Amino acid sequence: MKGIWPALAVVVSLLIACGDAESSDGGPAEGGGGEILIDGSSTVFPVTQLAAERFGEESSGIRISVGVSGTGGGFEKFCGGETDISDASRPIKDEEAAACAAAGIGFIEMPVAFDGIAIVVDRENDFVECLSTDQLHRMWGRDAERTVTHWDDVDPAYPDREIELFGPDPDSGTFDYFTEVINGGEGVSRRDYTPSTDDNVLVQGVAGGRGAVGYFGYAYYVQNRDKLRLVAVDGGDGCVLPSNETIEDGSYSPLSRPLFIYVSTTALGKPEVAAFVEYFNEHGAEIAADPNVGYTALPEETYAENLRFLEETSP
Repeated sequence: MKGIWPALAVVVSLLIACGDAESSDGGPAEGGGGEILIDGSSTVFPVTQLAAERFGEESSGIRISVGVSGTGGGFEKFCGGETDISDASRPIKDEEAAACAAAGIGFIEMPVAFDGIAIVVDRENDFVECLSTDQLHRMWGRDAERTVTHWDDVDPAYPDREIELFGPDPDSGTFDYFTEVINGGEGVSRRDYTPSTDDNVLVQGVAGGRGAVGYFGYAYYVQNRDKLRLVAVDGGDGCVLPSNETIEDGSYSPLSRPLFIYVSTTALGKPEVAAFVEYFNEHGAEIAADPNVGYTALPEETYAENLRFLEETSP
Protein backbone atom coordinates (compact mmCIF):
# COMPACT_ATOMS: atom_id res chain seq x y z
CA MET A 1 0.00 0.00 0.00
CA LYS A 2 1.31 3.44 -0.92
CA GLY A 3 0.35 7.07 -1.00
CA ILE A 4 -2.84 8.05 0.80
CA TRP A 5 -4.01 4.48 1.44
CA PRO A 6 -1.99 3.27 4.48
CA ALA A 7 -4.06 5.49 6.77
CA LEU A 8 -7.20 3.82 5.44
CA ALA A 9 -5.92 0.27 5.69
CA VAL A 10 -7.09 -0.21 9.26
CA VAL A 11 -9.63 2.57 9.56
CA VAL A 12 -13.04 1.63 10.88
CA SER A 13 -15.00 3.96 13.11
CA LEU A 14 -17.43 3.01 15.83
CA LEU A 15 -19.81 5.93 16.13
CA ILE A 16 -22.53 5.58 18.76
CA ALA A 17 -25.13 8.33 18.52
CA CYS A 18 -27.29 8.05 21.62
CA GLY A 19 -28.82 4.79 20.38
CA ASP A 20 -29.41 1.63 22.38
CA ALA A 21 -28.01 -1.38 20.52
CA GLU A 22 -30.32 -3.68 22.48
CA SER A 23 -33.50 -1.75 21.83
CA SER A 24 -36.30 -3.77 20.27
CA ASP A 25 -39.32 -1.59 20.71
CA GLY A 26 -40.12 -0.15 17.32
CA GLY A 27 -39.03 0.89 13.83
CA PRO A 28 -38.32 -1.18 10.74
CA ALA A 29 -34.87 -2.23 11.95
CA GLU A 30 -36.28 -4.08 14.94
CA GLY A 31 -39.27 -5.77 13.39
CA GLY A 32 -37.94 -6.99 10.05
CA GLY A 33 -38.93 -10.63 10.50
CA GLY A 34 -36.09 -11.99 8.40
CA GLU A 35 -35.76 -8.90 6.22
CA ILE A 36 -32.69 -6.68 5.79
CA LEU A 37 -33.24 -3.19 4.38
CA ILE A 38 -30.31 -1.50 2.62
CA ASP A 39 -30.26 1.73 0.62
CA GLY A 40 -27.86 4.42 -0.49
CA SER A 41 -25.02 4.78 -2.98
CA SER A 42 -25.46 3.43 -6.49
CA THR A 43 -21.67 3.11 -6.62
CA VAL A 44 -21.63 0.75 -3.65
CA PHE A 45 -24.73 -1.09 -4.90
CA PRO A 46 -22.94 -3.74 -7.03
CA VAL A 47 -20.69 -4.97 -4.22
CA THR A 48 -23.52 -4.95 -1.66
CA GLN A 49 -25.87 -6.66 -4.09
CA LEU A 50 -23.31 -9.40 -4.78
CA ALA A 51 -22.78 -9.88 -1.04
CA ALA A 52 -26.56 -10.11 -0.59
CA GLU A 53 -26.92 -12.65 -3.40
CA ARG A 54 -24.16 -14.89 -2.05
CA PHE A 55 -25.41 -14.59 1.51
CA GLY A 56 -28.92 -15.45 0.33
CA GLU A 57 -27.67 -18.62 -1.32
CA GLU A 58 -26.48 -19.83 2.09
CA SER A 59 -29.27 -18.37 4.26
CA SER A 60 -32.78 -19.37 3.33
CA GLY A 61 -35.78 -17.32 4.40
CA ILE A 62 -33.98 -13.98 4.67
CA ARG A 63 -35.13 -11.23 2.33
CA ILE A 64 -32.59 -8.52 1.47
CA SER A 65 -33.68 -5.32 -0.27
CA VAL A 66 -30.91 -3.12 -1.75
CA GLY A 67 -32.00 0.32 -2.99
CA VAL A 68 -30.12 3.07 -4.84
CA SER A 69 -31.35 6.46 -3.64
CA GLY A 70 -27.81 7.88 -3.54
CA THR A 71 -25.49 8.36 -0.58
CA GLY A 72 -27.33 11.44 0.69
CA GLY A 73 -30.77 9.93 0.13
CA GLY A 74 -29.62 6.74 1.80
CA PHE A 75 -28.45 8.58 4.91
CA GLU A 76 -31.82 10.35 5.13
CA LYS A 77 -33.57 6.98 5.28
CA PHE A 78 -30.95 5.48 7.59
CA CYS A 79 -31.08 8.34 10.10
CA GLY A 80 -34.87 8.19 9.90
CA GLY A 81 -34.78 4.55 11.04
CA GLU A 82 -36.07 3.25 7.72
CA THR A 83 -33.08 1.04 6.86
CA ASP A 84 -30.65 -1.27 8.61
CA ILE A 85 -27.59 -0.55 6.46
CA SER A 86 -26.64 2.47 4.37
CA ASP A 87 -24.29 2.25 1.38
CA ALA A 88 -22.04 5.30 1.04
CA SER A 89 -19.40 6.39 -1.44
CA ARG A 90 -18.15 9.04 0.99
CA PRO A 91 -17.93 9.37 4.78
CA ILE A 92 -21.04 10.58 6.59
CA LYS A 93 -21.27 14.37 6.91
CA ASP A 94 -21.42 16.10 10.29
CA GLU A 95 -25.01 17.20 9.74
CA GLU A 96 -26.04 13.65 8.77
CA ALA A 97 -24.36 12.20 11.86
CA ALA A 98 -26.15 14.85 13.94
CA ALA A 99 -29.48 13.80 12.40
CA CYS A 100 -28.76 10.19 13.34
CA ALA A 101 -27.83 11.24 16.87
CA ALA A 102 -31.01 13.28 17.25
CA ALA A 103 -33.03 10.22 16.20
CA GLY A 104 -31.12 7.90 18.53
CA ILE A 105 -29.52 5.98 15.65
CA GLY A 106 -26.10 4.57 16.51
CA PHE A 107 -23.94 3.20 13.73
CA ILE A 108 -20.69 1.53 12.74
CA GLU A 109 -18.79 2.84 9.70
CA MET A 110 -17.11 0.04 7.74
CA PRO A 111 -14.90 0.51 4.66
CA VAL A 112 -15.63 -2.37 2.25
CA ALA A 113 -13.75 -1.63 -1.00
CA PHE A 114 -11.64 0.81 -2.96
CA ASP A 115 -13.07 2.51 -6.04
CA GLY A 116 -11.96 5.06 -8.59
CA ILE A 117 -14.20 7.58 -10.30
CA ALA A 118 -13.96 6.79 -14.00
CA ILE A 119 -14.07 9.50 -16.67
CA VAL A 120 -15.65 8.02 -19.79
CA VAL A 121 -16.55 9.16 -23.30
CA ASP A 122 -18.56 7.60 -26.10
CA ARG A 123 -16.85 4.99 -28.27
CA GLU A 124 -16.84 7.31 -31.28
CA ASN A 125 -14.70 9.86 -29.47
CA ASP A 126 -11.20 9.44 -30.93
CA PHE A 127 -9.59 12.67 -29.71
CA VAL A 128 -9.68 12.62 -25.90
CA GLU A 129 -7.08 10.32 -24.35
CA CYS A 130 -6.32 12.18 -21.10
CA LEU A 131 -7.82 15.07 -19.16
CA SER A 132 -6.01 17.05 -16.49
CA THR A 133 -7.76 17.98 -13.27
CA ASP A 134 -7.65 21.60 -14.52
CA GLN A 135 -9.49 20.58 -17.68
CA LEU A 136 -12.02 18.61 -15.63
CA HIS A 137 -12.58 21.71 -13.51
CA ARG A 138 -12.95 23.83 -16.64
CA MET A 139 -15.57 21.35 -17.84
CA TRP A 140 -17.49 20.76 -14.58
CA GLY A 141 -17.04 23.91 -12.47
CA ARG A 142 -19.88 26.34 -11.84
CA ASP A 143 -18.28 28.88 -14.21
CA ALA A 144 -18.61 26.33 -17.02
CA GLU A 145 -22.39 26.53 -16.91
CA ARG A 146 -23.70 27.59 -20.34
CA THR A 147 -20.16 28.69 -21.21
CA VAL A 148 -18.11 25.56 -21.79
CA THR A 149 -20.46 23.86 -24.21
CA HIS A 150 -18.12 22.47 -26.89
CA TRP A 151 -14.99 20.37 -26.72
CA ASP A 152 -12.80 23.15 -28.13
CA ASP A 153 -13.83 25.23 -25.10
CA VAL A 154 -11.93 22.67 -23.01
CA ASP A 155 -8.89 22.52 -25.30
CA PRO A 156 -8.49 24.38 -28.63
CA ALA A 157 -6.95 21.22 -30.06
CA TYR A 158 -10.28 19.43 -29.67
CA PRO A 159 -12.97 19.69 -32.36
CA ASP A 160 -15.87 22.13 -32.30
CA ARG A 161 -18.26 19.44 -31.13
CA GLU A 162 -21.00 19.92 -28.56
CA ILE A 163 -20.37 18.33 -25.17
CA GLU A 164 -23.12 16.18 -23.69
CA LEU A 165 -22.48 15.87 -19.94
CA PHE A 166 -23.73 13.05 -17.72
CA GLY A 167 -23.06 12.66 -14.01
CA PRO A 168 -24.46 11.68 -10.61
CA ASP A 169 -27.11 13.90 -9.08
CA PRO A 170 -26.36 16.05 -6.01
CA ASP A 171 -27.62 13.33 -3.61
CA SER A 172 -24.75 11.13 -4.74
CA GLY A 173 -21.60 10.63 -2.70
CA THR A 174 -19.71 10.34 -5.99
CA PHE A 175 -20.99 13.81 -6.92
CA ASP A 176 -19.84 15.15 -3.54
CA TYR A 177 -16.39 13.59 -3.80
CA PHE A 178 -15.82 14.62 -7.42
CA THR A 179 -17.05 18.16 -6.78
CA GLU A 180 -14.78 18.50 -3.74
CA VAL A 181 -11.56 17.29 -5.36
CA ILE A 182 -12.11 18.74 -8.83
CA ASN A 183 -14.01 21.97 -8.12
CA GLY A 184 -12.79 22.69 -4.61
CA GLY A 185 -15.93 22.47 -2.51
CA GLU A 186 -19.60 21.60 -2.21
CA GLY A 187 -22.22 23.25 -4.38
CA VAL A 188 -19.78 24.46 -7.03
CA SER A 189 -20.68 22.12 -9.88
CA ARG A 190 -22.33 23.25 -13.07
CA ARG A 191 -26.01 22.36 -13.16
CA ASP A 192 -26.64 22.16 -16.91
CA TYR A 193 -25.89 18.46 -17.28
CA THR A 194 -27.94 15.27 -17.25
CA PRO A 195 -27.96 13.88 -13.68
CA SER A 196 -29.16 10.54 -12.37
CA THR A 197 -29.01 8.51 -9.16
CA ASP A 198 -28.78 5.40 -11.35
CA ASP A 199 -25.31 4.88 -12.82
CA ASN A 200 -26.76 2.56 -15.47
CA VAL A 201 -28.72 5.55 -16.82
CA LEU A 202 -25.45 7.50 -17.03
CA VAL A 203 -23.77 4.60 -18.84
CA GLN A 204 -26.53 4.54 -21.43
CA GLY A 205 -26.43 8.32 -21.81
CA VAL A 206 -22.72 8.44 -22.52
CA ALA A 207 -22.79 5.34 -24.72
CA GLY A 208 -25.60 6.75 -26.84
CA GLY A 209 -24.18 10.24 -27.24
CA ARG A 210 -21.87 11.89 -29.72
CA GLY A 211 -19.44 14.10 -27.88
CA ALA A 212 -20.70 12.68 -24.57
CA VAL A 213 -18.65 12.55 -21.39
CA GLY A 214 -19.53 11.44 -17.89
CA TYR A 215 -18.20 10.21 -14.58
CA PHE A 216 -19.20 7.43 -12.18
CA GLY A 217 -17.70 4.54 -10.24
CA TYR A 218 -15.06 2.48 -12.05
CA ALA A 219 -17.10 -0.68 -11.46
CA TYR A 220 -19.75 0.55 -13.89
CA TYR A 221 -17.11 1.09 -16.57
CA VAL A 222 -15.82 -2.48 -16.00
CA GLN A 223 -19.33 -3.84 -16.50
CA ASN A 224 -19.83 -1.76 -19.67
CA ARG A 225 -16.38 -1.54 -21.21
CA ASP A 226 -17.74 -2.63 -24.59
CA LYS A 227 -19.95 0.50 -24.71
CA LEU A 228 -17.58 3.17 -23.40
CA ARG A 229 -14.03 4.45 -23.71
CA LEU A 230 -11.99 5.19 -20.60
CA VAL A 231 -10.09 8.48 -20.28
CA ALA A 232 -6.86 8.83 -18.28
CA VAL A 233 -6.59 11.58 -15.65
CA ASP A 234 -3.56 13.76 -15.00
CA GLY A 235 -3.55 14.78 -11.34
CA GLY A 236 -0.15 16.46 -11.66
CA ASP A 237 2.12 13.45 -12.13
CA GLY A 238 1.14 12.43 -15.64
CA CYS A 239 -1.78 10.63 -17.22
CA VAL A 240 -3.02 7.56 -15.32
CA LEU A 241 -5.85 5.22 -16.21
CA PRO A 242 -7.91 3.74 -13.37
CA SER A 243 -7.28 0.05 -12.72
CA ASN A 244 -7.27 -2.19 -9.68
CA GLU A 245 -3.55 -1.48 -9.28
CA THR A 246 -3.65 2.31 -9.69
CA ILE A 247 -6.72 2.65 -7.49
CA GLU A 248 -5.18 0.51 -4.74
CA ASP A 249 -1.81 2.27 -4.70
CA GLY A 250 -3.38 5.75 -4.98
CA SER A 251 -1.57 6.69 -8.20
CA TYR A 252 -4.95 7.26 -9.85
CA SER A 253 -5.18 10.55 -8.03
CA PRO A 254 -7.23 12.40 -6.93
CA LEU A 255 -10.15 10.23 -8.03
CA SER A 256 -9.50 7.11 -5.92
CA ARG A 257 -11.49 6.72 -2.72
CA PRO A 258 -12.79 4.11 -0.24
CA LEU A 259 -16.39 2.92 -0.18
CA PHE A 260 -18.39 2.26 2.99
CA ILE A 261 -21.37 0.62 4.57
CA TYR A 262 -22.95 2.10 7.71
CA VAL A 263 -24.63 -0.42 9.99
CA SER A 264 -27.25 0.55 12.56
CA THR A 265 -26.23 -0.68 16.01
CA THR A 266 -29.91 -1.20 16.79
CA ALA A 267 -30.31 -3.34 13.66
CA LEU A 268 -27.45 -5.53 14.87
CA GLY A 269 -29.97 -6.84 17.40
CA LYS A 270 -31.54 -8.68 14.47
CA PRO A 271 -29.62 -11.94 14.01
CA GLU A 272 -29.98 -11.78 10.22
CA VAL A 273 -28.37 -8.34 10.04
CA ALA A 274 -25.45 -9.36 12.24
CA ALA A 275 -25.00 -12.54 10.20
CA PHE A 276 -25.05 -10.65 6.89
CA VAL A 277 -22.52 -8.04 8.02
CA GLU A 278 -20.29 -10.81 9.35
CA TYR A 279 -20.55 -12.67 6.04
CA PHE A 280 -19.87 -9.47 4.07
CA ASN A 281 -16.58 -8.91 5.90
CA GLU A 282 -15.49 -12.55 6.03
CA HIS A 283 -15.79 -12.66 2.22
CA GLY A 284 -15.17 -8.95 1.58
CA ALA A 285 -11.97 -9.25 -0.43
CA GLU A 286 -13.30 -11.84 -2.89
CA ILE A 287 -16.63 -10.01 -3.24
CA ALA A 288 -14.97 -6.63 -3.90
CA ALA A 289 -12.53 -8.11 -6.42
CA ASP A 290 -15.09 -10.21 -8.30
CA PRO A 291 -14.43 -9.50 -12.01
CA ASN A 292 -18.13 -8.99 -12.64
CA VAL A 293 -18.18 -6.18 -10.10
CA GLY A 294 -14.95 -4.30 -10.71
CA TYR A 295 -13.93 -2.96 -7.30
CA THR A 296 -10.55 -3.21 -5.60
CA ALA A 297 -10.32 -5.24 -2.40
CA LEU A 298 -9.13 -3.67 0.83
CA PRO A 299 -6.29 -5.25 2.80
CA GLU A 300 -7.42 -8.32 4.74
CA GLU A 301 -6.61 -6.56 8.03
CA THR A 302 -9.30 -3.95 7.29
CA TYR A 303 -12.02 -6.60 7.02
CA ALA A 304 -10.62 -8.24 10.16
CA GLU A 305 -10.83 -4.90 11.97
CA ASN A 306 -14.44 -4.54 10.82
CA LEU A 307 -15.19 -7.95 12.30
CA ARG A 308 -13.59 -7.02 15.60
CA PHE A 309 -15.78 -3.93 15.89
CA LEU A 310 -18.81 -5.98 14.92
CA GLU A 311 -18.11 -8.49 17.70
CA GLU A 312 -17.60 -5.72 20.26
CA THR A 313 -20.77 -3.90 19.22
CA SER A 314 -23.31 -6.65 18.62
CA PRO A 315 -25.77 -7.12 21.50
